[in-house]
Amino acid sequence: MTVSEGDYLKKILLSPVYDVAVKSDLVHLDKLSSALGNDIWLKREDQQPVKSFKLRGAYNRICQLTEQQKQAGVIAASAGNHAQGVAYSARIKQIRAIIVMPETTPDIKVDAVRTFGGEYAEVVLHGTSFDAAKAEASRLAELHGYTFIPPFDDADVIAGQGTIGRELLEQNPHLDTLFIAVGGGGLAAGIAVYLKQLKPELKIIAVESDESACLKAALEAGHPTELASVGIFADGVAVKLIGSETFRLCQKYIDEVITVSSDEICAAIKDIFDDTRVIAEPAGALSVAGIRKYVQQHGLKGQKLGGILCGANINFHTLRYVSERCELGEQKEAVFAVKIPERAGAFRHFCRLLGGRAITEFNYRFASDKEAHIFVGLKLREGRAEFERISSLLHKEGYQLFDLSDNELAKLHVRYMVGGRPPSLLNEHVFSFEFPEHPGALMKFLDTLGERWNITLFHYRNHGAAEGLVLVGFDIPEGSRAEFDQHVAQLGYSFQEQTDNPAYRFFLSDLNGVF
Repeated sequence: MTVSEGDYLKKILLSPVYDVAVKSDLVHLDKLSSALGNDIWLKREDQQPVKSFKLRGAYNRICQLTEQQKQAGVIAASAGNHAQGVAYSARIKQIRAIIVMPETTPDIKVDAVRTFGGEYAEVVLHGTSFDAAKAEASRLAELHGYTFIPPFDDADVIAGQGTIGRELLEQNPHLDTLFIAVGGGGLAAGIAVYLKQLKPELKIIAVESDESACLKAALEAGHPTELASVGIFADGVAVKLIGSETFRLCQKYIDEVITVSSDEICAAIKDIFDDTRVIAEPAGALSVAGIRKYVQQHGLKGQKLGGILCGANINFHTLRYVSERCELGEQKEAVFAVKIPERAGAFRHFCRLLGGRAITEFNYRFASDKEAHIFVGLKLREGRAEFERISSLLHKEGYQLFDLSDNELAKLHVRYMVGGRPPSLLNEHVFSFEFPEHPGALMKFLDTLGERWNITLFHYRNHGAAEGLVLVGFDIPEGSRAEFDQHVAQLGYSFQEQTDNPAYRFFLSDLNGVF
């Protein structure tokens, strides 16, 4: 039976979620507001006991159970946040809960479910996808008579999430546009059905990961349609098929849909951290990623924009990826490949063309007697427009350049694999150097080395530390090693020869045998 808009209002207003949930803060993002020229507000659902909004919907649904259903227990399938909400709610209501989670779920979320549920929650790890976990949960529900608690496509779950809309309107009734993350659609549907009835002029924009845009696909088809696959970086919204009820409400009340990339999500995680010192999970940062992208696309100024930090259950090790990719998402870094002539001084000439710009990464490898291939990371002060000028300059100088900034394979793998064994035997010796890190430090380093010995391998990565770390290979002809040692000793840099390092010999050298 379809729930009317009036009934949704009643369900939201009478929801018992505040037995367990807090009225989360709506905070002004000062730095991001200044950077984008708009007033930007963020609803802090990371302040909930389970670090996400999912507690609201799960608790509201469990509170509607009959006594017989409570005695039988409940079951849920979830990649994490909904599972934590159900486990926490079950413990509060002292109801047995079975939580079926994919085997690929981050440990932080599995451990959290066990902690929040205590003696009342049992975790079952099954399959490698949400679909497999959901199928197992359905099987167990049928077998044992458990009540299935849906993660999003349920009127009581939707109403529980809708209590956020009630708080938003009380905390800031003057918002012009609200951005809401969409996975299965429960959050967007609940907030939109409440706010659009009370403030229809408020613009609501759904934000999806471009790797799991099930609402966008459903709107284009006119009905929920299953995606062939979804990306798992933003695992909290990695949903193939939007719910039928959530779609009905989103189709009616959502004004626009925008999709964002993984790099843009990483940039949003950094934006949130810069203003709040909170580390959002990827799905939790979707709304801020949408705000940044929408403002840039439409040139918005002076608007009051809102977003929701809907979760902060991030796997700690994911931060390595986020840190690596956030500047690409902010368009503050470009990565590209270039062919340069293989002759003494060519590498230094190329670096000089880049001017005083900060180089964030160099991977260099001798390719043949005629050319070398390099992988470059470059910090941008003015975004893509600056890179276009650099690209034009390099083309005029005769360099072949390939922009890899949007190439996932290059950013995930190739940037760390540039190299290989040289095609001909070299008198190659490899050294690791440390030098003081400051603007222009790499250029000074190359100038100091001079052009006497040909560079055959080069890897440098700027991590913002006080010391720059470089791995360099030199072709040192026989009979000139003493002269080389004297020159290097005069440089004043800390260094260590790595020619006998087994990792170098196994992967990069022309020497045979390692172990």
